[in-house]
Amino acid sequence: MIKELDTIVLTIDLPEFGLHAGDLGTGVLVHKHGGYEVEFVTLEGETVVVMSLALVHVRPGGHREIAHARLVTVK
Repeated sequence: MIKELDTIVLTIDLPEFGLHAGDLGTGVLVHKHGGYEVEFVTLEGETVVVMSLALVHVRPGGHREIAHARLVTVK
């Protein structure tokens, strides 16, 4: 179960937002009827996008996973 402020892993590409499967976000709200409001930020804390995502488009981050950095265009 994903809770607010948990690290969330995106499981799909969303090129219109500059996001790729595997990008990390933070769950900022758990919707009553399923899904999450997720914020994606740069390593310096600049918000890339805040969006609602369905349960099938995210998963919790795992303890044995490692982060990966890449450039993103912030709009």
